[in-house]
Amino acid sequence: MLATNGVNGPLKGIKVLDWTMWQMGPVATAMMGDMGADVIKIEALDGDAGRAVRRAITLDTGLVADRNAYFESGNRNKRGIAVDLKTVEGVEIVQKLAEKTDVFVQNFRQGVAERLGLGYDTLREINPMLVYGSASGYGPNGPDSNLPSFDGCGQARSGLMMSATPAGALEPNRVTQGASDQMGAIMLCLGVLAALVARSEQGVGQKVDSSHLGSNMWLQGNGITMSLLTKGGKFGSYERKKAANPLSNLYRCKDGRWVQIMHLQPDRHWVPFSKVMGMEEYIEDPRFATMDDRTQNNTELVEIIDRHFATKTFDEWDKSFREAGDFIYSRVQEIEELQDDPQVIANDYITTFDHPALGAVKMCNHPVTYSETPAGIFREAPELGQHTEEILIDELGYDWPDIERLKDKGAIL
Repeated sequence: MLATNGVNGPLKGIKVLDWTMWQMGPVATAMMGDMGADVIKIEALDGDAGRAVRRAITLDTGLVADRNAYFESGNRNKRGIAVDLKTVEGVEIVQKLAEKTDVFVQNFRQGVAERLGLGYDTLREINPMLVYGSASGYGPNGPDSNLPSFDGCGQARSGLMMSATPAGALEPNRVTQGASDQMGAIMLCLGVLAALVARSEQGVGQKVDSSHLGSNMWLQGNGITMSLLTKGGKFGSYERKKAANPLSNLYRCKDGRWVQIMHLQPDRHWVPFSKVMGMEEYIEDPRFATMDDRTQNNTELVEIIDRHFATKTFDEWDKSFREAGDFIYSRVQEIEELQDDPQVIANDYITTFDHPALGAVKMCNHPVTYSETPAGIFREAPELGQHTEEILIDELGYDWPDIERLKDKGAIL
């Protein structure tokens, strides 16, 4: 499906000023843009640092026409303005835009926005109904609130890195693809949306803070809370060969494809599972009769299940499980396989967008569907300062002599 939605999305009519860089802040505002908000991205005259990212771990992000996959992904559905905020005129432009906007989002280190006259206390004097979103590494308060952070720092500080580390590993493991930034962005977007509801229902503007630390703790929130409730109970890393519940475990099929079984009510599933797997001789085996028995003898049972899974390909097991019914499982996929997954295709989770410089390209789509106000991708990431003149003239009433004066002063490109 060619993505053209957004004009009538759930945030139609909402204006967002996006003074963010890298990933966490831009992705939050890109989500708002997906939902139809008019997002204006504010950049310095040398651009968002994300424009210069040429490699994401092992992935080359360079595209034709001097485009960048990292920047394109996080800045779609936005118009762009380039302003020098070290000039009085540049700050004045942003403050005038803030007076007419609904949401302002920034993810700079603590104190930067305040020094430049773009902190919450300043902007709410200009626009009391403003929703002001702020993204940080470790939250707005506390001894480390002023420290910078990137994705890996968020994963490390929040415990997410250790949650992703296999048992017995000598080194912590990091989840790839900016998982910490993405989660922080989701929570920031959620906070802004809730504040917009509060503004509508209670008549108040407010500041919304999201952080790597808090967002990634919430990603693991159920487990963290259970550990707290059990007064220090520890979640160990998954050990495939010693799974506490062998019916909730990973197994390798004959063709090398892995399958994740997720039977969280193992006593209910033990008999039908054993029958489908051709393990009838173990149904009455006292070593495996109950969940506690299977946990006690988990190593032996995992070895038995391993041998049986190795006799058929995933497709063969998939057919058997579907015919038997009531089986909870999934094949383990590479990221690159998702674009061909029929379920992904059917729900438009990866969509095709007609990019003016790149042509028809595939992109990860907005993750939520709306029956009446569809979200989607309808605008490419802006070139640096692409809409500066348009925004100054149409939004703020500047004229062409004003534009020339601002260029002469170095306030805009």
